[in-house]
Amino acid sequence: MTDTGRRTRRTEAPRHGTGTYPTVAHAIAAARRLARRHPGRCRVREVGRSRAGRPLVLLSVDEGEHTVLAVGGPHPNEPVGLAAAVRLAERVLELPPRAGVGWHVLLCLDPDGAALNEGWLHGPLTAARHYEHFFRPAFHEQPELLPHPDGPLTPMPESRVLTGLIDELRPVLQCSLHGVDFGGAFAQLTRPLPGLADRFARSVARGGIPLDVDSYDAVGWNSPAPGTYVMPAPGRRRQPLPDRPELSTWSYAGRYGGTTAVLEVPMWAIDAVGDARPAPDVRAAVGACADRLGGRVAELAALLPLVPPHAGVAYGPLLRAVEFNLAVCRPVVEDWLADWSSAPLTVSRVTAARIAAERVPLRIASMLLRLLADCGGPAADAARARARGIAAASLEGLHRLGARWVPVETQVAHQTRAVFAAADLLLPPG
Repeated sequence: MTDTGRRTRRTEAPRHGTGTYPTVAHAIAAARRLARRHPGRCRVREVGRSRAGRPLVLLSVDEGEHTVLAVGGPHPNEPVGLAAAVRLAERVLELPPRAGVGWHVLLCLDPDGAALNEGWLHGPLTAARHYEHFFRPAFHEQPELLPHPDGPLTPMPESRVLTGLIDELRPVLQCSLHGVDFGGAFAQLTRPLPGLADRFARSVARGGIPLDVDSYDAVGWNSPAPGTYVMPAPGRRRQPLPDRPELSTWSYAGRYGGTTAVLEVPMWAIDAVGDARPAPDVRAAVGACADRLGGRVAELAALLPLVPPHAGVAYGPLLRAVEFNLAVCRPVVEDWLADWSSAPLTVSRVTAARIAAERVPLRIASMLLRLLADCGGPAADAARARARGIAAASLEGLHRLGARWVPVETQVAHQTRAVFAAADLLLPPG
């Protein structure tokens, strides 16, 4: 993939006036500066270490029995959470202390994963460069998702840090600061929070961001209002992905009566996710998505044996992420063909399928290219050429859906407003 040419210009971030995302080191440095400037209200402490030994850092503003916990960087390919975490603390410090209320910001939950994406942050924020540095871990290596208590896996160190913070702080509100690469903004809640949907929708409109009214991440969930979804009871989710909200740090806060809001905002907006009208010719549209996803994934799976053993050792998380994504695609395609193609769907839902059909091969191809980067010989050259071709075709498909860059400040401003909106509904007046 390249950063030049007509295919990438449409998803370039403007070079001036839109800001950028901080690295983990920059976020920690910003937190320490805030603590030095506000020693009476603000403190920074290390609360644990990642699997690779990187620090997990908590920034606390004020103290009180009513606490808000914001979690930045839960997914390493979503850097808006780090920026929003710092901005949230800055905003709180601009206001007078609220009696009995403490704010706590975990700057980055997955610093190891963030390190594998960090190359993108040091250059133009184009979609092509984003995927050249792309990494998103397999589900069982995402710290917010907890293993089944009766299963063979144990919680990761990062997961234990977060559940330990929840045990310590007992937050009335936990906000998980997420982002989507392509699509719209939406909120996922562990329980209904009356009043949030209207404020969330107004914030989205203020930023010129589409509201995702039929989110692929919440298929089958109750939606009390457009763009707002309530996580289902255990065992009720019908989707071929293996995540289970009841086994997550989101639900963990509920043991203390807390509510979790997962707040999503896009880097590249696609306006059609906000269209709740019935989609025309659903069977043909979904069938085309299934063909595209299945065909490209089959091609990429054929390249996997060319990854050399030393790449799997040096970049084990990348390899496991590729294997996970390849494995999950077949049940996704089967679900589309069995259930989606014969059901009345909204334009938003069909658009979600179109995004997924382009995005998943793009992610796999991008991570495969990183794993194949140092391989020599004609077979490796051919494999890289094919992976680049699939990545380029997938990017072009996303461009055709109308993807447009959302400035970093706009993303951060919306996410910060959403946190305050949820907090206003749960914290005591003050």
